[in-house]
Amino acid sequence: MSTADARFSAEAASNTADALFSAEAASNTADALFSAEAASNTAEERVRAAYRRIERVDRPEIWIDLRPEAEVLAEAAALEERGLPLYGKLVAVKGNIDVAGLPTTAGCPAYAYQPEADAPVVARLRAAGALVLGTTNLDQFATGLVGTRSPYGAVRNAVDPAYVSGGSSSGSAVAVALGIVDLALGTDTAGSGRVPAAYNGIVGLKPTPGLLPTEGVVPACASIDCVSLFARTVEEASFALTCLAEPAQVHPGRFRLGVPDQLGPLEAGWAAAFEATVEEYAAAGAEVTTVDMSAFLEAAQLLYGGAFVAERYTAVGEFLDGHPDAVDPVVHGIITGARDIRAHRLFADQRTLAGLRAEALAVLAGVDALLTPTTTEHPTIAAVAEDPIAVNARLGRFTNSTNLFGLSALAVPAGTVAGRPFGVMLVGAPHDDLKLAALAGLRGERVPIVVVGAHLRGQPLNHELTSRGGRFVSSVSTSASYRLYALDTVPPKPGLVRVESGGVAIAAEVWDLPVRGFGEFVSRIPAPLAIGKVELADGSRVSGFLCEPAATEGAEDISAKGGWLAYLG
Repeated sequence: MSTADARFSAEAASNTADALFSAEAASNTADALFSAEAASNTAEERVRAAYRRIERVDRPEIWIDLRPEAEVLAEAAALEERGLPLYGKLVAVKGNIDVAGLPTTAGCPAYAYQPEADAPVVARLRAAGALVLGTTNLDQFATGLVGTRSPYGAVRNAVDPAYVSGGSSSGSAVAVALGIVDLALGTDTAGSGRVPAAYNGIVGLKPTPGLLPTEGVVPACASIDCVSLFARTVEEASFALTCLAEPAQVHPGRFRLGVPDQLGPLEAGWAAAFEATVEEYAAAGAEVTTVDMSAFLEAAQLLYGGAFVAERYTAVGEFLDGHPDAVDPVVHGIITGARDIRAHRLFADQRTLAGLRAEALAVLAGVDALLTPTTTEHPTIAAVAEDPIAVNARLGRFTNSTNLFGLSALAVPAGTVAGRPFGVMLVGAPHDDLKLAALAGLRGERVPIVVVGAHLRGQPLNHELTSRGGRFVSSVSTSASYRLYALDTVPPKPGLVRVESGGVAIAAEVWDLPVRGFGEFVSRIPAPLAIGKVELADGSRVSGFLCEPAATEGAEDISAKGGWLAYLG
């Protein structure tokens, strides 16, 4: 196995799978993420497995053009060097990036053209041994953070199809999240390579502007556009970046992390999830300090609320003027609305931006990176349809300013809230791309655990989880294979016992802990309780509290109550 294969192996990926999705949500995608098929050693086997996977997931809206399987197999067979760094890695390419042999549509069939050659970034992937499966769906002309503004259909979320996938790099993100490809190319101007990563529980690496070439990419705002990378782990994304460019090396030292002094409105549960993530970094050794984010937030408003949006009209406005019926109405309104912006506004906004950038760089000079939620909320497809402009506008609060300031950024998974992925973003100075990857790795693996009694939210021992970086994932039920007893302990606790017959479902909660915190927690569990595998109602098995059967002799059987909280009344 080559070095690249070792770094991208299924074994390495499995170290983070449990952290990405809760037991409740994982059943939708876990089989896709790190299957034995996807780990096959030969390029041909990997291609065959990917096309079978495409058939099984049945998500045609991911793709604009999918190459014939026979064509990709022939390309795989022609790969002569097994030691190529990305040998046999499967790639999806956003539909606004040139792929030789496929039309570049930018999500608009009437705009399509046949490129003469691969975009340089695609050519570099192929030279490293990667295989391109096809081009992916996007918000038309890369205008949107939702993934619904496309004649090829709204791209549904990988975990919950009623919710948006995020955009504009929607198809690329979902192709990675569903385990079809190892890597995908997106573009990122206002957050299009980070918001979809957050919504689908994967990694979105937005390099420093200019690090990856944008030739062969249909421009959105050409002066700040970036090609971005999607992967399932930070290691995969950062290694791929080193195969495509020469990012600056990491500077050793103690990491200092800046977090916003005010987050602003967030989806229910996200503020607590963010705080838990901050605590994880602190527990891992990062020095955490609050910072003033006002310069970043003010600049974020300039991207669409100021004159910079005129650059989108420069890119494709002439085409839109000539083909008004061929363009999504929302996209058409945003881009053509910039037609009459006066030149003096642009110069005024540039002057304002220069001042804000100086303030932002001064903030970054005091820390190694900023940590924020990646976005602000996770809307349903229906909610976006009802109010497409306002919903979309709220999503870029933390992402819009990054490219205006010329910064590096990395979006990483941070558990789940209400069964759907929650993500955070690290933002660094220009060319701190690998430093962000190193910082992201501080958090490490998280381990899920099922609790049924005194460790539930609001109960007297819940602090034993939260003090070790524990994070609530979801409310669940066990399978109907258990009996619950009220043990004579201080404080009162229940004992969960698995039985061969006569069992019932018991209400429970799934939490997750950093590996170190999990080890500390488990080491302090007193007899007769122990940690074993608890079967949940969805059939998954998660580590959790069980009780030695002998300890229940004489204890009150409270199974009929259905759970500890119901018993307490």
